[in-house]
Amino acid sequence: MDRRPDIVKQIEAALEHDARVGLHRHPLKIDLGPDGAVILEGELANIAAKKLALEHAAAVAGVSGIIDRLRIAPSRRMADGEIRDHVRDALLQEAGLAYCAISAPGGGPSEPFREAALRPSCSIEITVADGVVTLNGQVGSLSHKRLAGVLAWWVPGVRDVINGLEVSPEQQDSDDEIAEAVKLALEKDPLINADRIRVSARNAVVTLAGVAANEAESEMATMDAWFVFGVDGVVSLLAGGG
Repeated sequence: MDRRPDIVKQIEAALEHDARVGLHRHPLKIDLGPDGAVILEGELANIAAKKLALEHAAAVAGVSGIIDRLRIAPSRRMADGEIRDHVRDALLQEAGLAYCAISAPGGGPSEPFREAALRPSCSIEITVADGVVTLNGQVGSLSHKRLAGVLAWWVPGVRDVINGLEVSPEQQDSDDEIAEAVKLALEKDPLINADRIRVSARNAVVTLAGVAANEAESEMATMDAWFVFGVDGVVSLLAGGG
């Protein structure tokens, strides 16, 4: 018996049940490959909706894998070259990545890319296609990998970030590592008072507690946490107020 239609229906039901995905406003194409892998395609409102959709689909029995073709509706449309330049500049200006070589194929010989001076083994290559940023290369820690990904996500025209950076030497991931990366992202965000926000993580689900100045700051802090590579869920316990 072919369970393919049943699997697709179960995924659709799970996505419709979660209002955070917003399936009615952002309909998705759901299909199954011959090997049982689910193909999700479409444009969602934000990174939280994307990660939740992937999680719901993976949880359905019979799904052997996920082919992710989900994209995020950008806050403003930007050409790929403009996105590349913004990502490049963000990485070049980040003090924590000062030892990394930064390059972008097709950027042209006049682009102010940087050659690694202190640690030649660290390099980040930026490519952009249809608003999707891909980061390849090698960095020295999971924190640097995650920081580079968040900086790319902050560019307004980005529709997705594929973080293919390798960490060398290899580093064991943990909830503590994830929590520290979220704290760093909040500290780097000039629109957030990170001193008033406490961050913890358990099983890759991040909890934010403390006080936000207003609803906008609370939402930005929550999105920053979702942007961090490896975060599977975010629970906001932030209280509003000045």
